[in-house]
Amino acid sequence: MAVVVKYVVERDGVEKMTFTSKKEADAYDKMLDIADQFALFLRQSEVKIDESQAEELGFFIANNRNCVNNLLKGREFEINMLSGASEDE
Repeated sequence: MAVVVKYVVERDGVEKMTFTSKKEADAYDKMLDIADQFALFLRQSEVKIDESQAEELGFFIANNRNCVNNLLKGREFEINMLSGASEDE
């Protein structure tokens, strides 16, 4: 019998994702923290957006924070900057 260590990221009692490495779990947890902050920022802004959209957009921004950072530094957008973008796009 094998022993398998799993790291579970949980929010409000809900299992979000399971990882085999602590480093990956910590990184995902941090990304969720950032997404929560972006969602709060968006809900408090002048932009008309409902809570579900704010959460989805917050998650997208947090998941692509390297791309967002580059854009805020004045760099041009490239499709391969997005998380999950394939070379074929």
